[in-house]
Amino acid sequence: MTALLPIILVLFVFVAYLYITRWRAQRLRSKPFPPAWLAIIEASLPVYPMLSQEEQDRLCQLVKLFIAKKRFYGCGGVVITDEIRVTIAAQACLLLLNKGWSVYPKLTAILVYPSAFRVDRDEHQADGTVVSGSHGLLGESWHNGRVILSWDDVERGVSDFSDGHNVVLHEFSHQLDAESGSMDGAPALRSNSYQSWAKVFSENFEDLKFRYDHGQSTVIDEYGTTNPAEFFAVATETFFEKPHQLHRHRPELYQELSHFYQLDPMKWSAGGLEGAGHSR
Repeated sequence: MTALLPIILVLFVFVAYLYITRWRAQRLRSKPFPPAWLAIIEASLPVYPMLSQEEQDRLCQLVKLFIAKKRFYGCGGVVITDEIRVTIAAQACLLLLNKGWSVYPKLTAILVYPSAFRVDRDEHQADGTVVSGSHGLLGESWHNGRVILSWDDVERGVSDFSDGHNVVLHEFSHQLDAESGSMDGAPALRSNSYQSWAKVFSENFEDLKFRYDHGQSTVIDEYGTTNPAEFFAVATETFFEKPHQLHRHRPELYQELSHFYQLDPMKWSAGGLEGAGHSR
């Protein structure tokens, strides 16, 4: 019995930690949502008015959890304000709307730059050589608990929520992808979903590359041809911002994303947010 005491103590501490964590989260969710934050969401998230009352309430609760648990850091002269926190949190939590209350558990910090930032990085070429260079980026998502964003591009993403380009949706979909253990375009799925996901995503990824190689237009941006991880992120942007076009041109891909996010964005837009311009 004495030998079991350390194990029992560890289990007790673990259960107590889980209970306290859930209690704190539930207590936070039950607090009134600050009116100033609501005004920011209404101004910065074009689909918010189209959500059901239940979805609006749930999104606000997720935003409270997100802001309480994550740290924001201003870089390059950016001063973090409620507008920055809430605008980013609302879009990031849109991806989680029907996925429980776990708010990016591995993410700890969001770094915000005023505009596109440059990084020095080695790139491995197809012939095996390595080329060093400086790259301009709108955002980055890391395994070590960080997301980096350009505030100019965050604002640009919400100013037109129908062009298929949204840096917050893109980078936070990478965080979801990483929850499976690696960023490879296959996020954590239900056990019976992997075969269908792999088939649909690989077929659409290869088709996208083929179409761009042959100068054909497609609803998903060319950046999705980079690798499977970027394909998932770009497909997510398209799913939320161009749902009708994605469903029309790539119905099986739309269905897989709808199952994963447990959402149907076509119900929000009814075609109203999607522009009449050509598919990209």
